[in-house]
Amino acid sequence: MWQQLLKHREALLGGVIVLLVLSIGSRVPSFISPGNLVEMFNDTAILIILALGQMMVLLTKGIDLSMAANLALTGMIVALINFHHPDVPVWSLLLLATLLGLLMGMINGLLVWKLGIPAIVVTLGTMSIYRGIIFLLSGGGWVNSNQMGADFLGLPRASVLGLPVLSWCAIAGLLLVGYFLRYSRTGRALYTAGGNATAAYYTGINAGKMQFVSFCLSGALAGFCGYLWISRFAVAYVDVANGFELQVVAACVIGGISTMGGTGRVLGCLFGALFLGVINNALPVIGISPFWQMAISGTVIVIAVLLNERANKRKGRLILRDAALARQKQAVKS
Repeated sequence: MWQQLLKHREALLGGVIVLLVLSIGSRVPSFISPGNLVEMFNDTAILIILALGQMMVLLTKGIDLSMAANLALTGMIVALINFHHPDVPVWSLLLLATLLGLLMGMINGLLVWKLGIPAIVVTLGTMSIYRGIIFLLSGGGWVNSNQMGADFLGLPRASVLGLPVLSWCAIAGLLLVGYFLRYSRTGRALYTAGGNATAAYYTGINAGKMQFVSFCLSGALAGFCGYLWISRFAVAYVDVANGFELQVVAACVIGGISTMGGTGRVLGCLFGALFLGVINNALPVIGISPFWQMAISGTVIVIAVLLNERANKRKGRLILRDAALARQKQAVKS
């Protein structure tokens, strides 16, 4: 039974999301209206994009706890530029945010790759550093909506074919990362580097370099989301997205991305983020306390981790069995 559940994990999670939405909709019909469903996906779009970046780091046996601080710092920088230089085009601010995020991801990646410091230690440190830089740049102050330009605020809200641009950014991210991981040589190498470092070594894949690449991609996506977050919520301050990195990791774990590396799919990442998005939107509608929201999310995360560990143990047993069979065949030939 457990093996079948693990084998069809994305389908199971997708079914749970549909049942959850329908059950809430039976009590509050407006919850399943097309407009609310679009808004709910739009609310989850930034989480989806960040989870894609975190997924690539997790595939290489790393973790990036600095994503939210990266987002907050890049968002503050572009907000300050927009305030002091309102004539700077929005597309250039978006590009700058992405490049700054890439730079911060490179710093994380180099510390992990070249110095061999554990990823959790590096990103905990850089998370605090980036938050400190925000305070130095802003003096502890805020940049509010009345200090931001109309174009700066308007881009994520603009509608294209019935969906906001923010939602299209998430859809584009899913397609691009899915293609990258499935069809590109580097994308496949991320799986190999995290799933079997020994095999990666003998096939010429540098596991440390793949971790560096994953941190660069994660940082770039976080920087990209820095503009999207500040523009959507129309405010920039030191504690923007504080703690949001835990939601990002949770989305990945719920979606079946293993913290042990080498396992996970974009579809699972999407469903993990959507599950949290539905929970966050649904529970207040039916009058459940925010404390219960945290408890329910935590319970789901623990269950997801247990499922992941069970899958990893089964994978390990299969590898040992195959190795034993190979030795037996070699002995027979001898």
